[in-house]
Amino acid sequence: MKRFSKFIMKLMGWKGVYEGIPDVPKCIIIGVPHTSAWDFVISWLYYTSAGKKANVLVKKEFFFWPFGYFVRKMGGLPIDRSRGANVIRQTIQLINEHDYVHLALTPEGTRAFTKKWKAGFHIIARETGIPVYLGSFDWGSKTISTGERMELTDDATADINRMKDYYREKGIKGKFPENFCTEHQ
Repeated sequence: MKRFSKFIMKLMGWKGVYEGIPDVPKCIIIGVPHTSAWDFVISWLYYTSAGKKANVLVKKEFFFWPFGYFVRKMGGLPIDRSRGANVIRQTIQLINEHDYVHLALTPEGTRAFTKKWKAGFHIIARETGIPVYLGSFDWGSKTISTGERMELTDDATADINRMKDYYREKGIKGKFPENFCTEHQ
């Protein structure tokens, strides 16, 4: 699957940066900018081509037979998003239950334009003690990477603003650039 994924990426015109892929059993990989459903496809191909498995949170309703088997194989972790369910608490529990979790999260929380990024990743990382990496899928250069490790502070808003500065300085472009915002919160 590793070679096949690399071949498909190449056919699509994408290059992966494989230096710096986390060599830890558990981490959060930020996926920015999230402006298209294609971001998942490109990310999955990249991580698979690196011989790794990334995880994503998927509504528990998708884990029915036989579809659930494939969702799990692709790194899906079931999450209850019904009214009153605490997604952050469930995610922390999932991370603690598994020996290996490379959880891909998008702080934008939507593919639409938003200035306000969500801090759930920050809470999850601080509660579990796992590192955060600043991954990106740059549609401008068609380059994808897991990026640098980011040391978090106690101030989620300040950390998110530092992340936004990082992506702005790198000149990262989304598939739909008008939906990507790096203005401070």
